[in-house]
Amino acid sequence: MTIAYDLKASVRTIPDYPKPGILFRDITTLLGDARSFRCAIDELVQPWAGSKIDKVAGIEARGFIIGGAIAHQVSSGFVPIRKKGKLPHTTVSMSYALEYGSDIIEMHVDAIKPGERVILVDDLIATGGTAEGAIKLLRQTGAEIVAACFIIDLPDLGGAAKIRDMGVPVRALMEFEGH
Repeated sequence: MTIAYDLKASVRTIPDYPKPGILFRDITTLLGDARSFRCAIDELVQPWAGSKIDKVAGIEARGFIIGGAIAHQVSSGFVPIRKKGKLPHTTVSMSYALEYGSDIIEMHVDAIKPGERVILVDDLIATGGTAEGAIKLLRQTGAEIVAACFIIDLPDLGGAAKIRDMGVPVRALMEFEGH
């Protein structure tokens, strides 16, 4: 994809963050460049232009930024998927696996109606644990998950493959080797 190659230049790489040996892929530089941000959003929604999408679900926190923009583009509602204890109303929750341990994500119990068509969004997919938990959470409420969209895929970590194995199409604009 030519656009992914052009967008890659707008992603900053920070070595040894958050720990030695990690190359952190920072999309704040992409978000800060109006042309790159607009291009990324347009490319992420392109396959669903003209389709009925009821909701876009964004994973905390960068998924909120991307998800809000995508929801606007496809004229849908937006659903925040947050870490446990951050939402004020009654929630449904799902535990998910981390590299070392687990965590819990939540969304409001009334955020999705059964049968609604949903696109899941986050900035990056690595091992896929958070996205897998979000898909299970959305399915628990009766959502039909149309796709999972990410700006960056780290294919060496297997997350996108894990999501595809769950029967959810994955769209990523670019890939980086390593972790």
